[in-house]
Amino acid sequence: MIEMNVILRRIARDFPKRFAKANHDRVGLMTGKKPDKVQRILLLLDLDWEALPIVKEFKPDVIITHHPFIFGTRARVLKWDESKRLLVEQIDGMAIPVYSFHTNFDTGRGGMNDALSKALGLSNIYTPLKNPMMRIGELESPIEAVEFAKFAKTVFNVDYALLINSGAKNIKKVGIIGGGGSRSWPIAKDEGCDIYISGDAPHYVRRDIVNAQYNYLDMPHEIEKIFMPTMKEILLELDPSLEIKTVDHEKLPEVIQ
Repeated sequence: MIEMNVILRRIARDFPKRFAKANHDRVGLMTGKKPDKVQRILLLLDLDWEALPIVKEFKPDVIITHHPFIFGTRARVLKWDESKRLLVEQIDGMAIPVYSFHTNFDTGRGGMNDALSKALGLSNIYTPLKNPMMRIGELESPIEAVEFAKFAKTVFNVDYALLINSGAKNIKKVGIIGGGGSRSWPIAKDEGCDIYISGDAPHYVRRDIVNAQYNYLDMPHEIEKIFMPTMKEILLELDPSLEIKTVDHEKLPEVIQ
């Protein structure tokens, strides 16, 4: 077993709460009480109703998620979201604390966007001054835009990706923010990136990118599942005897062609 304080100190070293993007992005303890020691840890992208049977079967000492289990103040969320209130009651009834590490994990060294950049095989990785969450790096050799999109889809193990192929024909320099960072594309463009990768791009953002004659690869938000193996590695460095279960229970929408 390991003291929970040891885990929290390690996480806070590279992913402090001050890195969280906005005041409403509540990170840290979501519900329950901090345990003294833990042995069994469940890692999830999201704790939701589909994950509840896994929680009941595994019986972890603590659950760690990437996306906040309660996104906002507890009182406000549970007042307006009946489904979330009932799920919180279930988790509280099992006396299992839940911690979430969201945009502080996205921003910090060795976190989400470093892991995504590493998966793409980027080198010379750096963080632009205008966005501490973004990572920029270079491929070993240039690759045609459509082929790069196919490569990224394979690397991140998703069923689809949406490519705006309006800029450079070949891709060498890449900018990335996992999840919903589509609006930051001008920063990647100004940094000289041949393409920018993120997700959740609304229509007007896509049109702006097209009119700017730029390349953008919209990836499903679920590429952030890389959180689980990344966090697992961090935890096992602290104590290799920990029992850690990682579960990717989130299915992408079906693509109809």
